Amino acid sequence: MSNSKGFVLWMTGLSGAGKSTLTEALAPVLRERGCRVEVLDGDVVRTNLSRGLSFSKEDRDTNILRIGFVANLLARNGVAVLTAAISPYRGPRDATRRLVEGDGSRFIETHVSASLAECEARDVKGLYAEARAGKRSNFTGIDDPYEAPIAPEIVVPTGGETLDESLSRILSYLESEGLIGAGLPSRASAGIAVLAGNHD
Repeated sequence: MSNSKGFVLWMTGLSGAGKSTLTEALAPVLRERGCRVEVLDGDVVRTNLSRGLSFSKEDRDTNILRIGFVANLLARNGVAVLTAAISPYRGPRDATRRLVEGDGSRFIETHVSASLAECEARDVKGLYAEARAGKRSNFTGIDDPYEAPIAPEIVVPTGGETLDESLSRILSYLESEGLIGAGLPSRASAGIAVLAGNHD
C-alpha cells in the first residue's frame, strides 16, 4: 500500500554539492517505505520543460517556478516529490513554498551544503573551470550569487559526512514528521559518486 502523504523535498545547493546524488539514492528507499515518488531534476527539466530558457535571473526564476508548479501538482495527489535544482534565489523558493503549503502539502527545504572549494574539487564536468575562464557566464558561486536558505527544514553538510549519513539525516526528519514510516534502508548506498549538475 502506498503512503498517501504527498510532500515536496526541495534540495537546493551549489552545483556539485550532491543534490542529484542524494535524490537518486533517496528515491528507492522511499519507494520501499511505500511512497509514490517522482524526481524532478533541474537538468532534466531544462531539457524537457524549459528548453530555450537562458541563465539570466529572469529565466532561472521561470525554470524554478515551473519545477515548483509541477511539484505541487504531484504532491497534492499524494506523491513524494524530490527536486534537485540549484534554485539559487530565495524568491522563487519561497513562492514555491507558499504554493505547496497553500494546497495543503508539506514543503521541506533541504540545503545541500558544501563549500565552493569542495564543489569545485568534485567538478567532473569542468563547469567551474569554464566559468572561471570566462567561458560560462552567470554561473552560481562564481559570477552569480547563491542565496542560501535562511531557515531550511534540513541542512545536509555533504562536505563533512558520508552519503549514508546524509540519507539517515533526511530519513530521520521525514520519520519524525510522520511523512514516512520507520524502517531501515535496504539498498546499500556505498559507492554512489557525487554528481555535478549544470547551473540551473
